[in-house]
Amino acid sequence: MHRMKAIIIGAGRGIRMMPETESFPKCLIDGVQDQRVLDYILNAIAYAGINDIIFVGGYHIEKVEQAYPHLRFYNNTEWENNNILESLMYAAPEMDTTLVVSYSDIIFSRDLVKQVITCDADVALVIDQGWRQRYVGRTQHPESQAEKVVVKNGQITEIGKHLPSEGVYGEFIGLAKFNRETARLMRDHYLEIREQYLTRPFHHAPNIRMAYLTDMLQELINLGIDTKPVDIWANWAELDTTQDLARARERLDL
Repeated sequence: MHRMKAIIIGAGRGIRMMPETESFPKCLIDGVQDQRVLDYILNAIAYAGINDIIFVGGYHIEKVEQAYPHLRFYNNTEWENNNILESLMYAAPEMDTTLVVSYSDIIFSRDLVKQVITCDADVALVIDQGWRQRYVGRTQHPESQAEKVVVKNGQITEIGKHLPSEGVYGEFIGLAKFNRETARLMRDHYLEIREQYLTRPFHHAPNIRMAYLTDMLQELINLGIDTKPVDIWANWAELDTTQDLARARERLDL
């Protein structure tokens, strides 16, 4: 087994979380069962035995550096003008081994990272099959915003917010594993194609700088990369709005 690394993507401001995020990023919000959001993610990564952890920050990165000095940091200085994929690619030098990649505004159970790394696919994505029940009463974040997936014969074939809710398999929660070869391929392919997509659409993004991770995942799927779901059923939280935070504080039981 190769040495593994984890990359947490947390450069954005979380504007829909104001005033909570007025002076620090979403991952530092606390009060969800007396833990910060980032603590949940780090606990799960540690439980899986991964101790090489990279954080890609931007908005108030210094607050995260201060609170978690043991992490290694990359600073997305352009966070106001780019999106998740480019944020991840600030850590391109790290993409030389098996990678766990996580959004920084999700809360999930401690054993989930361990679960995703045991999946033998080139790319394993954690998918919530009970996703629609999480959207009941979630008025500030409609179903149309969910990063949905289509699965055929055990393989993920399509991914993105653009997919209609009906007939999809579930929602990608923002936690993924890339094996060593695929992590390297993703980095090299991105660097190879970046120039040509700076001024034209890249999958469902207007250009590659504004692309989501799901746009790159679709690119890998189209290249024939073996991409499989790791299923969960609604036992996680995404903190995108103040309503999400209130609901997580009230209901989350991990």
